[in-house]
Amino acid sequence: MATGVRRTTLTLPAAPVGPASPLPALRAPGDVHRVELPEGLELPPDMARQLRYAPLDSLLPVAVRDGYGRTRAETTLDALVIENDRLRATVLPGLGGRVYSLHHKPTGRELLYRNPVLQPANFALNGAWFSGGIEWNTGATGHTTLSCAPVHAATVPAPDGGEMLRLWEWERLRDLPFQVDLWLPDGSDFLLVGVRVRNPHLNAVPAYWWSNTAVPEDEHTRVLAPADGAWHFGYEHTLRHVPVPESGGADRTYPLRSEHPADYFYEIPDGDRRWIASLDATGHGLVHTSTDTLRGRKLFLWGAGRAGRRWQRWLTEPGTGGYAEIQAGLARTQLEHVRLEGGAEFAWLEAYGPLAADPAAVHGADWAAARRAAGDRLEAVLPREQVDAAFAAWRPYADVEPKEALATGSGWGALERARTGHDLPGTPFAESTVGPDQQPWLTLLHTGDFPRGGGVPAAPLVAAPWRDLLESAPPGPGTDYHLGLAQWHAGDRAQAVRSWERALAHGADCRPLYCLAVAEESEGETARAAQRYAEALDCVPDEDPADGTEHIGPLLPALVRAAVPALLAAGRADEAAAALGRLPEADRTDGRFALLTAQVALAQGDAAAARAVFDRGFEVPDLREGDESLSDTWFAVAEALVAGTGPVTPDVRARARAEHPLPDRYEFRLRAV
Repeated sequence: MATGVRRTTLTLPAAPVGPASPLPALRAPGDVHRVELPEGLELPPDMARQLRYAPLDSLLPVAVRDGYGRTRAETTLDALVIENDRLRATVLPGLGGRVYSLHHKPTGRELLYRNPVLQPANFALNGAWFSGGIEWNTGATGHTTLSCAPVHAATVPAPDGGEMLRLWEWERLRDLPFQVDLWLPDGSDFLLVGVRVRNPHLNAVPAYWWSNTAVPEDEHTRVLAPADGAWHFGYEHTLRHVPVPESGGADRTYPLRSEHPADYFYEIPDGDRRWIASLDATGHGLVHTSTDTLRGRKLFLWGAGRAGRRWQRWLTEPGTGGYAEIQAGLARTQLEHVRLEGGAEFAWLEAYGPLAADPAAVHGADWAAARRAAGDRLEAVLPREQVDAAFAAWRPYADVEPKEALATGSGWGALERARTGHDLPGTPFAESTVGPDQQPWLTLLHTGDFPRGGGVPAAPLVAAPWRDLLESAPPGPGTDYHLGLAQWHAGDRAQAVRSWERALAHGADCRPLYCLAVAEESEGETARAAQRYAEALDCVPDEDPADGTEHIGPLLPALVRAAVPALLAAGRADEAAAALGRLPEADRTDGRFALLTAQVALAQGDAAAARAVFDRGFEVPDLREGDESLSDTWFAVAEALVAGTGPVTPDVRARARAEHPLPDRYEFRLRAV
């Protein structure tokens, strides 16, 4: 059959992603990727430099996506299929361009882990993410903020005369456009993917890319790569060099022979072909290879422990198979950012396809023989020179303009083109894509004045050129609020505080008060932060002031969720309880607020009431990867119940853990306990 691209739909049980948080993302996304280097650990110089290069101080200008739950319903999603007579790839343009399925027709095998449900969970830098397939991660260390966002898609001529599927978008954390071109040469068993990340600016920018592939996992799954050593990173935040395949008394190339979740970043010698494969008991599975620009290779495993299996069930349908991830990136590890000079680009080619190697060699005790068996088979079915040639053939087509639009992403790229006039061949950010989020900024660009009115502030922009425009604009609630966000992002915290105070003086809503509360927290001013949160809560009406009948919407719940921990930290438990009491019943029964309710009851001295919340049962839909607040609160309640009015001694702690073991439903700890 002729290679082609077509539209289709995919129907599966899905929980809606929901709205973004109405509060600005002033904080960095947790500490999952924080690294504590052991004393005396020697790192390659480029790795040491890139580990320290440009970590995120906040998520601005991106919004947090936390409006999802865990109630799923049959949902029809737009999908795009690229297909030849050997392979069929299914892509979800509305969800970051995820490759949902890669089906090998001659063998009838699904080469990827294909999640039977769409269940958002808090793994992306900005929250909502889902497991399965092939995802394109760019921006900063972690899962991309575009995990659950639409991207642009269109058909483009392919180097062999067929059709390519092009995906592209403007990534807002680093203000970098990227594109992903997928095509299937006639008769090929391999999906070819050309990737380009461009820096259209004059200044250098930190860049990041990791292609993550979820693969089916069972007790026989083995991951192979041409390496004898790896950098191990776990949820204890430590980085260490370990031998491959065996360390700590177990063969870590079998994902289920590890107890705890972990990353293994393979150290592939310079000059060697870069590949990674996941093969089953019969020696069959998926292999990924690329040109050398994509240097890193990684295995992520959940492990066989209690918490890892709990997270697997959390991300999919209970009773279905689990997965591991094989990944490839620009640096040795996912903990690094790479400098991309002004006017430059990173470009490379990837290939995904089936691999069948001798199972006796693949699963033998001789690691060198196992990886040689897989590497030799890869060279036989897809020689390294063929990948390099495909990359060279693709390069002239990377600039070819798309033919037929298939999906539309955001208008942020069009806004940047309007400001700069950037010429970005191959990735047209059409003026027609400018929408409500971009329109106020377009007005500022054309008139020098930020629009007034409308109540809800526009989506933020914080790059230096936009900050300059805000500084020159007439003052007003929106101008000063957004100027404060841009100054905060730039590290000018004192000026940000002044701008937010001016926004309040000009009649802004409660959001500047929230920003001032976060500013106090960042300085360790617990009491003053709590007071700012209390003031912010006071200025949010319980009802819509327009008609007095509808609830104010997501702003009050978001603010209560941020304020309650700060009020508890300041010893204002009764005010925290009152804040929870302002929520409508539908919000109070949500697991996010059930956990806060238990924490407030404990702070008020009522451990029995706190335990009753746990006994009734709840789920926190957006529990963060690595977050241990559930288990910490459970054991704090247990200790209070055992201690009564007495002190919490080591003996009390031991009794609490023995008498009140943590139930499976609340076990999410990803590190050794």
